Amino acid sequence: MESQLKPGLTHQKEELVTFEKTAAAVGSGLVEVYATPAMIAFMENTSSEMVVKYLPEGDNTVGSEVNITHVKPTAVGKKVYCESTITQIEGRKISFKVRAWDEQGEIGHGTHTRFIINTERFMNKVMAS
Repeated sequence: MESQLKPGLTHQKEELVTFEKTAAAVGSGLVEVYATPAMIAFMENTSSEMVVKYLPEGDNTVGSEVNITHVKPTAVGKKVYCESTITQIEGRKISFKVRAWDEQGEIGHGTHTRFIINTERFMNKVMAS
């Protein structure tokens, strides 16, 4: 199934900005607006969710790099959307272009990298270290 992963594959999601996703709640600031760490997690989740359905049972992905610009705040109660597109696959390394927006336009964009792992082997290595 892994061979179905290819550059150009795209996935979109939406979520509601709640207080729990604000800078004030996650500790990245004192303002009650959509937190940069929450937006980055949303981008990572969108990318991960796209890929995992194409992987063999027992495999998963882990994030290894994010390069994100957060360009505009979003208030609590607003919907935000994310789109992740595979730009390159090199062995187990998958590169993505990610972007996020709300009803008023773009709120963030950047790149993200994930690696395909076998979950059991990965966790065995983590527990042994």
